[in-house]
Amino acid sequence: MKRFMGEDFLLESDSAEILYHQFAKNMPIYDYHCHLNPDEIAEDKQFQNLTEIWLTGDHYKWRAMRANGIREDWITGGADDREKFRAWAVTVPNCAGNPLYHWTHLELKRYFDVDVLLNEKTADDIWEHCNVLLQRKEFSAQSLIKRSNVRVIVTTDDPADSLQSHKAIKENPAAPAAVFPAFRPDKALEIGKELFIPFVKDLSGEIKTYTDFLDALEQRVHVFHRAGCRISDHGLEELPFEACTLQKAAHIFRRALNGEPLTVQEEKQYKTFTLLFLGRLYASLGWTMQLHIGALRNNNSRMFSLLGADAGYDSMKDFQLAQPLNGFLNELDKTGSLPKTILYNLNPAHNPVLASTIGNFQGEGIRGKIQFGAGWWFNDQKDGMIKQMADLAGMGFLSHFTGMVTDSRSFLSYTRHEYFRRILCNMMGGWIEKGEMPGDYELAGKIVQDICYHNASAYFGLEGA
Repeated sequence: MKRFMGEDFLLESDSAEILYHQFAKNMPIYDYHCHLNPDEIAEDKQFQNLTEIWLTGDHYKWRAMRANGIREDWITGGADDREKFRAWAVTVPNCAGNPLYHWTHLELKRYFDVDVLLNEKTADDIWEHCNVLLQRKEFSAQSLIKRSNVRVIVTTDDPADSLQSHKAIKENPAAPAAVFPAFRPDKALEIGKELFIPFVKDLSGEIKTYTDFLDALEQRVHVFHRAGCRISDHGLEELPFEACTLQKAAHIFRRALNGEPLTVQEEKQYKTFTLLFLGRLYASLGWTMQLHIGALRNNNSRMFSLLGADAGYDSMKDFQLAQPLNGFLNELDKTGSLPKTILYNLNPAHNPVLASTIGNFQGEGIRGKIQFGAGWWFNDQKDGMIKQMADLAGMGFLSHFTGMVTDSRSFLSYTRHEYFRRILCNMMGGWIEKGEMPGDYELAGKIVQDICYHNASAYFGLEGA
């Protein structure tokens, strides 16, 4: 029986151990999608305690605590930070089988050298130990990035953001990694939601027509481009694809600004036209477009009214994806305006759809131009990662895969790359052990290192990265 969190954690064969320890373990991290706050990187934030760095904003942990019967006051409410941490410690032993159990102990072990299990009995000692360390300079935001061997970070940024923190990071010669913004215009597409009109006003006070709006979006894209941005990101409940003319989209936009209700079809038409406009713009600038598809958000209306978005009340959506996805990509491809694109699905039932669809739009001399993105959100756990990679390998090229992202707000989440790499090496090591892949470790090791870092580095082409 292997020791929990031992040196060969998740590695089930000699081949897996070779691939991980000799090829994957020391590779740098290229984190091309996360939700780290660039302000905290720029100011080199020092965290006051373990709750602030570990629990604040982490809706994965919040969901687990609620399921364990913890009162909301000890999750997002007014309880003091020590009590919130104790509530998390009480929850952790119940997380066996959930990735939070592994992530929690990896983070404690790698960053704080804590090699005991977190539970109600050990909570106070771990709290005191970690809080002492957090006061040291090597636990500031920038120091944690450097210690994690991160070379590139791409944050998620609103089109109206000033990007001042990104400018400050870029001008800092001691910055621990290259940090870039990603253009995330979700609010620009959500024409039927209350946040749409305030977003239009934030974007520009001069917007009166849909053409003004598109011009303002294009101007912000160019501002982001000058700041080094080469990646966009979209969160889509469903991928819209409804035929729409400029005149129709302009009419829908005008009605929305006047506060008139829109039909579902009108919303889809507007979203389709606007997203195609942005896709063509990204292609003209050599950007990569990321589409995160299938999150059904804010399902608990009572808690949404109390806590707002991103509080742990989102889940998977089931819907028909194949036809609109192929139609959307094809519409851009018709005129040579399909940018490099990464597709993420929240519902694993869509894995074969994405894995087969990307093969329809490869080419133009670009290695893996259209990517099936890493297991996302409810899929960034062991079974989800294996299924995503197996489906990609079975219908495309795993060797071209751009690898893992943290998709996190925490500076301690970089151990997710270790978790992913161990799972990748174990899967490929298993192929070798079963004779499904030759025992050529130079070949297999190169594929592993490409997936860990080199593929992303070549694919995105971020200046100075």
